[in-house]
Amino acid sequence: MIKYLLRRLFFLLLTLLLTSLIVFAITQLLPGDVARAVLGREAGEEALAAFREAYGLNDPALVQYGRWLANFVRGDWGTSLSTRTEIFPTVMQRLRNSAMLALVTLLLAVPLALLLGVVAGLNEGRLADNVISIASLAVVGLPEFVTGLVLIELLSRRWRLLPANSSIPLNASFAEALPMLILPALTATLVLLAYIARLTRAGVIEELKRPYVRTAVLKGLPWPVVVVRHVLRNALLPTITVIAISFGWLISGLIVIENVYNYPGIGRLLVFAIDRRDLPTLQAVSMITVLGFALANLVADLLYAALNPRIRL
Repeated sequence: MIKYLLRRLFFLLLTLLLTSLIVFAITQLLPGDVARAVLGREAGEEALAAFREAYGLNDPALVQYGRWLANFVRGDWGTSLSTRTEIFPTVMQRLRNSAMLALVTLLLAVPLALLLGVVAGLNEGRLADNVISIASLAVVGLPEFVTGLVLIELLSRRWRLLPANSSIPLNASFAEALPMLILPALTATLVLLAYIARLTRAGVIEELKRPYVRTAVLKGLPWPVVVVRHVLRNALLPTITVIAISFGWLISGLIVIENVYNYPGIGRLLVFAIDRRDLPTLQAVSMITVLGFALANLVADLLYAALNPRIRL
């Protein structure tokens, strides 16, 4: 297991290094002049030249990349070009907000999706299976902003159960932010629901057809014991991997949902950096996003290896 872990960590570091090179290269190839975008059209040539010199924009690309990567590893992510504030605390604050939203989403989506998937799998071809499959696909087929607007109309404006705006205060605790997290978490839950439920259903159906299930039944084991101890243990292996990977998407991929609910997460900060052409913030957010996905994949691999020792080989 130690060798497997070290091998996965090596590939994770290699992935981050290659990604950092790609992220830096893409930000350098973006059209337009950074100095002009930040200082405005009225800025003179002297001001533009001073800005480029102050931020090292005149240095060769390789020098800029080495300086940026070294500073990033040390935690010195620079200053935002648009807000003139330190990038590191801003990104960490937004990352904390996204983590809270991801946690609530997983607490809602995972138990519900697993329950629906197991029920559908155990009732293949029956009414319960058809209803769950059709309903989940109908919901997930809607764009995220449509689902969000429908939930706002029903749960906020019509029934007045939850706030429509999720713009939580700065440094709000989890308990204080929870009422404003439910609506965006419900929207993200509906996105994940069908995928996890159908994957669970497929795993359950496949395992029910295995010879060991028939053998266990013929030996006289009670059906609930066969399902819980044998079928679900093997059927949920791919689902666990998908759930772990989904956490990375929840941390950084909820751009549409965060904008619908005005939620100050990492995805909304990414849109802000792109709109303002704030390259240091854009680079930092991109690297944090990649790191989140890489760590989620690492956790998924470790969980899979722990549950299925053959993977370590």
